[in-house]
Amino acid sequence: MTGPAGGLVGIVVVSHSRALADAAVALAREMVHDGGPRIEVAAGLDETTFGTDAAAITAAVEAADDGAGVVVLMDLGSAVLSAELALEMVDPDLATRVVLCAAPLVEGLVAAVVTAAGGAGAAAVAADATDALTAKTAQLGSAPAGADEAPAPPDVEGPTVTLTLRDPHGLHARPASRLVGAVRGLAADVQARNTSTGSGWVPVASLSRLATLGGLAGHVIEVRATGPDAATALDRVVAAAADSGLTGALLAAPQELLVPDTPARPLGASPGIAVGPARPLRAAAFEIDEDPAGDPAAEQARLARARADAAHAIEAVRDHTATTAGADEAAIFDAHLALLDDPDLLDDAHARIAAGRAAGRAWADAVDAAAAAFAALPREYLRARAGDVRAVGDQVLRALTGADGPAATPGDGVLVAADLTPADAAGLDPATVTGVVLAAGSPTAHAAILLRAKAIPAVVGAGMHVLDVAAGTVVAVDGTTGEVLVDPTPAQAERFAARAAEQADRARAARARACEPAVTRDGTTVLVGVNAGSAADAATATGADLAGLVRTEFLFLGRDDAPGVDEQEAAYRDVAAALGGRRITLRTLDVGGDKPLPYVPAAAEANPFLGVRGLRLALRAPDLFATQLRAIVRTAHATPVSVMFPMVSTVAELLAARAALDAAIAAEGRGVPPQLQVGMMVEVPAAALRAAAFAPHVDFLSIGTNDLTQYTLAAERGNDAVAALADPLDPAVLALVAATCRGAGDDVLVAVCGEVAADDAAAALLVGLGVRELSVAAPAVAGVKQSVRGIDLAAAAALAEQALRAPDAETVRALAAPGH
Repeated sequence: MTGPAGGLVGIVVVSHSRALADAAVALAREMVHDGGPRIEVAAGLDETTFGTDAAAITAAVEAADDGAGVVVLMDLGSAVLSAELALEMVDPDLATRVVLCAAPLVEGLVAAVVTAAGGAGAAAVAADATDALTAKTAQLGSAPAGADEAPAPPDVEGPTVTLTLRDPHGLHARPASRLVGAVRGLAADVQARNTSTGSGWVPVASLSRLATLGGLAGHVIEVRATGPDAATALDRVVAAAADSGLTGALLAAPQELLVPDTPARPLGASPGIAVGPARPLRAAAFEIDEDPAGDPAAEQARLARARADAAHAIEAVRDHTATTAGADEAAIFDAHLALLDDPDLLDDAHARIAAGRAAGRAWADAVDAAAAAFAALPREYLRARAGDVRAVGDQVLRALTGADGPAATPGDGVLVAADLTPADAAGLDPATVTGVVLAAGSPTAHAAILLRAKAIPAVVGAGMHVLDVAAGTVVAVDGTTGEVLVDPTPAQAERFAARAAEQADRARAARARACEPAVTRDGTTVLVGVNAGSAADAATATGADLAGLVRTEFLFLGRDDAPGVDEQEAAYRDVAAALGGRRITLRTLDVGGDKPLPYVPAAAEANPFLGVRGLRLALRAPDLFATQLRAIVRTAHATPVSVMFPMVSTVAELLAARAALDAAIAAEGRGVPPQLQVGMMVEVPAAALRAAAFAPHVDFLSIGTNDLTQYTLAAERGNDAVAALADPLDPAVLALVAATCRGAGDDVLVAVCGEVAADDAAAALLVGLGVRELSVAAPAVAGVKQSVRGIDLAAAAALAEQALRAPDAETVRALAAPGH
């Protein structure tokens, strides 16, 4: 099974079945037309017996290595274990060059062979293999092909060619592999896009990324190239395309074959209504020097200066955000500052400079590689961090090249863009940007969080077609319902204007009564609290009855060691003081594999949302947990405090947490604080369904609907492709809220601290189900109180019963809509 090596990365196929492995290798070989990497097979215990053998894998790895490294692909189960054992058996020097790849065997092998044949390194081969399912996922899912890809590269000048897909099967693996082979080894950056679907640009050198174009028969593919060999690259592309049956007269793409470019529906991301002229946001192009201006030392110095300038710019945005939106939102930019100093990213850029690249090109390529590595990860939350890497990368490139930032058409109106970085969102002025429409994005993205903090109405996931809206065209946006109208009729515009006026009147009335209790029409009091990430957040919450959620992570993130008892106590007292001594609910540290702490050892997890996080991590770090609990106990002796444990799944976990709290109280030696209450988060279905078992051990239960929704519907927060599914008003989620309220009984208060608590359509439903505390972001406090005042408890209970029987979230929202 050995092919030509020539210094290429070798590939080992580990499978339980010899026949399966041989067939997969034969298929992959069809993708390489002029040689390819060395491929070794370690499959089956013999020709017919299923199984895997670590010794055979070791021999295969040694045979596949030609000095450039080896990528090992495995089918399932014990194949992974055998490969890990084999890696321990090979020579240590060779082991450093071996990558065990979690890619799907068949698709991953095809992508790996093509990428390795192009001379890529082991990391790039593994990343391309891991990303090999992207196209299939996009084709079979609701998202468009390429929707989860990293943002498109900046527009560049260069020659282009246009191809039409004549093959009945479209741009499938074999013709795509010919295009990859055509550009192999050339000094050119070659990119392609599907103009029939409006896709973004992807590198032609990547088989898996080409597949995400979703090219079908009749679709038109545009290819462009830059660099010294640009013309040669396009000539080869045209030749390869002709050989593959891709070219011909331009054809109109059949409408029924077009890949849809929108999710199931646009999504409201920030409530409010805006009607105004479209102001498209256009990204500025970077003119990156391909040739260094000086020796490597001078280029290293240029990059260092640019990173310092970028750091100053990010710090300025962070400080401005802290003042205008709150410390919790500003913390987003602490992560961006950390990325500037990421050692892997810097080492990659420095190595490229040392190899003779210009600072700008070295940095851009290092950022591309880092973003691709994030995008290849199995968890969407981590994949979404590719956008953060590119946002930081662009900051440095602006400093290096002097390019301007993204610029909108001048004037007041509705900003229309493909997506926004957090810095873009933080820089928007609500006085001039009356609304935002994004073609992509998610309601849980950092940009959406900042838009809500600025009270700018916004809709995300509107589809790529909105980018064709001409500047000045009137656009109407409802950030609550997700409705977007382009060039509305006078009657439609009048309807939006009337809704906007009604909302403005309600907001004025709500602000006037913000400090009054929220009491339903039949006399039931509902507490309305604020979700805060710092004392500054709490200080802006006019009218809040309490802090229903204090995210204590603000003390722990972005530092190299944990805060001590005194530091924590001082910070918690500051939050209480900002609320005038009202009760504060301190959630104990809620971190995990998706946001790890450098001073808390934790193993890497393929699925951090289902791993060691929240209380699970705290119980495994008893010293850290004990320090925080002692600080909370001290604070509780001075002011009303509720302590709340996150990510509780079992009664045993809760009892262990309570035991740790008892130990902290004993260590302080002052007895139980008289105003201390104890509660837990309800974030997983198990906790909701067994609320009655938890109730005897707590004073309150607080439902985190953000996590409860993603766990209930298997729709991850931040994943654009399933964002339409992740609706907290889905009847299944409401059923778990109802179960929590029933299990809590009459003596245990049930709160909701997820973002749905601020949803106008949700207040009556939640109160009707039995919720008696709603905790929301500071700007929403007054409005939620006003919504509660309009509730009739009997009618709300009847509405909740209807919602529980509804078929879907859309029906629930229709039931809960005003005037229904």
